[in-house]
Amino acid sequence: MVLTGDSTIYELLQQKPDAAQVLFKFGMGCVGCAIAKGETLREAAAAHGVPLAEMLSALEISEA
Repeated sequence: MVLTGDSTIYELLQQKPDAAQVLFKFGMGCVGCAIAKGETLREAAAAHGVPLAEMLSALEISEA
């Protein structure tokens, strides 16, 4: 599976467990919460006021 901005936090962490550290740097401390299973990276960025492109770049994934 190719990760994008529409992937869920859960999918991201399944493929890239070290990505949790990147999310923490963006103020997303609840990567293991129930919402993370269904919340997309796009939704998480918006909810936390983080520029999506910046976060995806740090995670080394595409915005599409």
